[in-house]
Amino acid sequence: MKKSSITLLVLSIFLLQCTTTTQNERISTDAYLDFSNRDDQFEGGIKMIPITTPKGKFKVWTKRVGNNPKMKVLLLHGGPGMTHELYSCFDGYFPAEGIEFIYYDQLGSYYSDQPEDQELWTIDRFVDEVDQVRAALGLNQDNFYLFGQSWGGMLAMEYALKHQDKLKGLIISNMMASLDEYEKYAKEVLGPQMPKEVFQEILRIEEEEDFDNPNYEALLMEHHYQYHVLRMPLDEWPEAVIRSLTHVNPNIYVYMQGHSEFGITAGATLKGWDRRADLKNISVPTLVIGAGHDTMDPKHMEWMATEVQDGKYLFCPDGSHLAQYDDQKVFFEGLIKFIKDVDSRGK
Repeated sequence: MKKSSITLLVLSIFLLQCTTTTQNERISTDAYLDFSNRDDQFEGGIKMIPITTPKGKFKVWTKRVGNNPKMKVLLLHGGPGMTHELYSCFDGYFPAEGIEFIYYDQLGSYYSDQPEDQELWTIDRFVDEVDQVRAALGLNQDNFYLFGQSWGGMLAMEYALKHQDKLKGLIISNMMASLDEYEKYAKEVLGPQMPKEVFQEILRIEEEEDFDNPNYEALLMEHHYQYHVLRMPLDEWPEAVIRSLTHVNPNIYVYMQGHSEFGITAGATLKGWDRRADLKNISVPTLVIGAGHDTMDPKHMEWMATEVQDGKYLFCPDGSHLAQYDDQKVFFEGLIKFIKDVDSRGK
C-alpha cells in the first residue's frame, strides 16, 4: 500500500472516531434534556409530591433538572424553613456534566404546603418525608446522591443513619456533627473577630432575648453575615439568595433553631443535637464540605470525613457558609468529581 493511501486510511479512521464521539455526546445531551414520556413534562420538571404525616396528607414542591439514570442528586436546603432557591447556581454546573438534580422545598417551606402544627417539625418526621420524596422520584442505591447543606446537612446525616441502604452517595456541606460544638466555635472563634463592643452588644441582646431589637439584625448584617454566611458585600448578594431569605418561614426556623446566630436558643427543639459518636456507622461513600470562613468549624468537618467509613473532605479556602457562591469553582469541581468518582466504582 502506498504511503499516501496509508495516510488517508489513518486520517479517515481518526475522523470517523471524532464524528462518532461527537454524535455520542450529542445523543447524551439530547437524552439529558428530553422530557418526553416523563410525568412532569407538563410543568417542565415540577412535581408536587404527596406525603403522609401523623397530622394528615400534604404536598411538597420538587423540580427535576435533566435525566441521568445513574447520577441523581436530591438537594436538601438549610434553615429549617429556607428554600431550594439557595441552589440556583447548580444550574450553571450540573447540566454541563450530565448530572440530574432535584430542587426540593421541605414541608413548611415557601413553595410547599405550610401547615402550622408545630408537632410536624421534628427530625424524625423530616427524615420520613425525605424518604417518601425519594420513593416518589424513583431514587435508589443505584443512582441516589443526597446533598444537604447546613440544616440540610444535619437532615442528610440523620437520613443516612436510618436509610443508607437507599443511597449511592452522601454529601454533607457546611454542617458540623454537634450543635454544642457549633455554638462553642461561634462564640469562642467567630464572635471575637468582631469589634469588641459589637460582639458584647450582640451577646447582651441575646441574653436579654431582645431579638426584635432592630440593632441586632443590623449588627449581624454588617459584622457577621457578609464575612461568614456569604463573603460578598450585601448589595452584591445573588438575587436567588435574597429571594430565599425573603421566603424563609420564621415559624419553623425559630421553633427548631431559635433566634440566635451564635448557637441554638434555649427551648429550640434542635438544642443539644449531637451525632459525633454515630458517624462511624455511615458506610456509604461520603463527601464532607467545609470552608475557611464558614460559620461552621472547618477542622471539625475535616474530622467528620475521617470518622465515616468511606469519607473524603473538600475544603473551600475562600468560602463561607454558602461556599457554592463565594468559592464556586473549588466547590463545584470537588463536588462533581466526587459524584463521578463514586459512579465509576459501579462500572
